[in-house]
Order: sequence, then C-alpha cells, then structure tokens
Amino acid sequence: MCEVFHKFIMGLREFIKEYFLGFWDYETPKVMVVKNRTLGVIYRSVQFLVITYFIWYVFISQKAYQESETRPESSVYTLMKGTAVHGEDILDTVEYARPSEGGDVISTILRREVTYDQKQGTCAESFKVANANCTKDSDCVQGEVDFNGHGRRTGKCVQYYNQTFSTCEIQTWCPIEEYAVVREPALVEAINFTVFIRNSIHFPRFKVLRGNIKDAPNKRDMQRYLSKCHYNEENEPYCPNFRLGYIADQARENFSELCRTGGVIGVFINWKCNLDLDTSHCKPTYSFRRLDLRKDQVNSGYYYRFAKYYNRDGVESRTLIKAYGIRLDVIVHGHAGKFSPIPTIISTVTAMTSVGICTIICDWIMLTFIDKNEIYSERKFDEVIKEPTAPVPTELSFINSYGSNHSDLSDGVPL
Repeated sequence: MCEVFHKFIMGLREFIKEYFLGFWDYETPKVMVVKNRTLGVIYRSVQFLVITYFIWYVFISQKAYQESETRPESSVYTLMKGTAVHGEDILDTVEYARPSEGGDVISTILRREVTYDQKQGTCAESFKVANANCTKDSDCVQGEVDFNGHGRRTGKCVQYYNQTFSTCEIQTWCPIEEYAVVREPALVEAINFTVFIRNSIHFPRFKVLRGNIKDAPNKRDMQRYLSKCHYNEENEPYCPNFRLGYIADQARENFSELCRTGGVIGVFINWKCNLDLDTSHCKPTYSFRRLDLRKDQVNSGYYYRFAKYYNRDGVESRTLIKAYGIRLDVIVHGHAGKFSPIPTIISTVTAMTSVGICTIICDWIMLTFIDKNEIYSERKFDEVIKEPTAPVPTELSFINSYGSNHSDLSDGVPL
C-alpha cells in the first residue's frame, strides 16, 4: 500500500515538473527559410488578401481612421398639401390629413366607408358575429358583451333589418356599420398630393447642424422655390416636397391597391457625413419601403375609424367614418465621421498584427500537409536546456546541404 502511494507521489511530482514548471520557459521565434514554391504562393496570397482587406474595406470603405457619431439629435416636421374634388365636395388638408400638421408620422385618407345618422338605441347584431344568430329569445343572454361584436345584448331575438332571419338585439349606435355602411369611391387625385418633410439633424460631438432644405439668399426666394419644387434624387436633392405617387413608386407599391387597402410606408432619411470634407457635402439621401404586412395577408393595410358628432332635434347623432389611407413614418438615421489620431493608430496596429496571421497559417500548412513535414518540424523547434558553450552565430546563415551544420529545406534537395 505504501509502495503504491509512493509511486503516486513520484508520478504527481513528475507531472507538476513537466506541465507546470514549463510555465517559466521562454519561447523565441526561429527564422527558417523554406524554399517551397507552393508554400510561398500561399504565404504571399494570404498576405495580399489581409493587406487588401485593411486598405480597401477597413480604411477606405469603413473609414476606420475616423472618430464617429451614430446617435445624432434630430427633429421632423411634416405637412400634407393638396386640394381634391370629391363628388360635390372640395376636400382640403383638414378633411383628409391626420394630423393636418404632424411630426414624424402623418397619414392621408384615400378611401372612406361612411355610416350616416347613427343614434344610441337598440338594433339587431351583425350576423357575422359568433353566436349572434338566433331563433328565440332564450338564444340571447341578456347583458352579455361579445368583444368582437358591436354592443351589449338585451336578451331579445329580433329580425335582422329587412332580412328573413333573426339575430340577437344589442344596445349600441344604430344602425350598425355592417348594415348601413356606404362605400365611397377612392380619392384618385391623392396621387398628386404632396407631403412636406422638414428635417434638421445635429451632431453634438462635432458641433455640426444640418437641414434637408436648400439655403436661399432671402426668404422670398426660399418660398418661391418651395412652392414649385418636387423632390428628385438627381435634379432636386434638397427639395422637401414629395408626391404620394412618387413615394408609392419608390416603395414598389401600386397606388390603386393602396387606395383599396391602405398601407404604412417608411420614409428613411439617411445622413452619412464625412466631416473631413466641407459640411456642404453632408446631405441626406431618401429611401422608401412598405412597413406593414403585405396585401395578401388578412389583416394587411392601414385604416382607422373616427366620428363626426352633431345634435338633431335634441338627440345626439354621429356619422361614423372608416378611413383607408397611407400612413408615412419618417425614420431618421445619421452617421458622421472625422479624422482622429487614436482610431487611426488602433486600426494601423491591428492591421500590422493581422499580417502575422499569414505566418501562423503557413506554418500550420507546412507542418500538416506539405511532404517532409516531420523534417520541417525537427528543424523548426529546438529546445535549449542550458547555455551553449560555443559562441552563438551573429547572423542568419542560409542552408545549403542536408547533413551539414545548416540545413537546406528546399524542394530540389532530398531530405
């Protein structure tokens, strides 16, 4: 038993000596010239890719030599403009824009479904509501409220308006929308409505404030310009007026389909400013994309309800309007960069360090896949236990023949 324990202790000491005391060893790189064309091509190719990546992508494309700011301060003001003829009525922004003067969200009505002259009272529930169809009063529970329905049930089973079947009676605004709704034609003239978008952005780190409206010598010239211009990426990049038809086209949406179902479109204002140049080069670019579910989904589109209340013969009445339209969500992104020595030094050191990866990759290939890899391994790794007695060479000698003091690791000489 004692002998087994003694062997265990001796083995533990050897383990500690071999694996833990080696922590204090010093490792120094050894220069070895390997004249292998395949390995040389791989080495230079990897070097080229690493250097190209840092020069083209890191420094030129990503501008890693700059200090950047990605959370600017921004404000958005929107205003819908346009007039349309709808039947005998003339519609202005108060009628079709919500709100008439908005912030980063504004919508316009393209089509309406109107239920006129509703009053508080009792009437038949819609037959589309679950469990609303009935044949006798006992089929309807008094006081029950179906949250997919229109009101509270009275406990009576009544005839469904002018139809031959019956549904449960409810207390609500009567007549209900499904029965009395009037669907109006779409407001096709809305394709020429314009939305005015004024955006200003501030990069506090660099103390730069910019706006998306072109500067003008005086106020009168500015007003004249804004009253006539329409945004165009090539000809009018500083005009803040956008036609709804243009926005729909850029979002790859059919305007007639938007009139039918409505939709939510994102207006993305992107500020990417290189402040190493003059601030006049800091200007916005715009992109447009549909944000809500596509038109083939059941709950796609955009609509909302509102009512106009009035008093007739002492009875409160209302006109219920279900409005389909386009809602514009203005979303601002900003990024500004300016030269700074600190990120330049960090990126340069990172690039120089990454070039060393080429040596690691080629060493791994040499010791794993190249023929005569065992001989390469013997030449590459040396272990010095005590100081040598002979003088150490002061310069690197290139290897000429196998078996001499300096070995030639060449493809042309057998090893």
